[in-house]
Amino acid sequence: MTMKTKYLISGLAFLSIISCRAPLNVANVQTEKNISVSQDLPEDQTFKNIIEPYKIELEGKMNNKISHTAVDLTKRGDNSNLGNLLADYTFEGADAWAKKNGIVDGVDAAIINIGGIRTNIGAGDILTKHIYEVMPFENEVIIVKMKGTDMQGLFDYYLKTLKNNPVSHLIIETDKDKITNQLIDGKPIDLNKTYYIATSDYLALGGDNMDYFKKGELMPTGIKLRDLFLEKFIANPEVKVPTDMRLNFKNEKNKTDE
Repeated sequence: MTMKTKYLISGLAFLSIISCRAPLNVANVQTEKNISVSQDLPEDQTFKNIIEPYKIELEGKMNNKISHTAVDLTKRGDNSNLGNLLADYTFEGADAWAKKNGIVDGVDAAIINIGGIRTNIGAGDILTKHIYEVMPFENEVIIVKMKGTDMQGLFDYYLKTLKNNPVSHLIIETDKDKITNQLIDGKPIDLNKTYYIATSDYLALGGDNMDYFKKGELMPTGIKLRDLFLEKFIANPEVKVPTDMRLNFKNEKNKTDE
């Protein structure tokens, strides 16, 4: 994707976001006076003529087919297929970056924020604009280097919150007030091992109350999650939906889905 194309797509994405999202909270912004904007104001034809070609180009880019899914991709539930798919893409992108940058064995697992996934993708063709709708934020992939002795905090977080934040290469099962199964890449925690966990900058900095990441060392990758997802969907013309069980909360009475 060329730099020009990225700017064009970002521009249309921004316009679409501000047109369909809730208004920003500007209660603390002081203005000198109220300005009334009327729908009857005349349209600036010169300005319209200037931007029209760019608008058409942007819409064309956004409507490019990049992949296809035979089933609805949804963020709902403990093992949401869209959440797991994007967590796997995060793992793959971070793993490739890690191996190119001196982390010989790559990353061990990945965690993303279910709240950062803003919508679902219906069965059928997947267009560029769908990825911008799913991930409208400019979040970056961060790798958190953690000691094995600090890894229990990750599992304790899920036991306490029962939050369906999607994971890759992790298994977390709970029953009432206990963790009944916790695995990293299919294995129990090794207290003597150094772990590399891929996540977003939002979570790495303690977002969504993920304070356990604060014990680790943050390693920025420079990879934007949305750019990574675009690349992965383009590389997979037919989406293969994950079906494995990753999060299994048997004590869900206090749980709230995003």
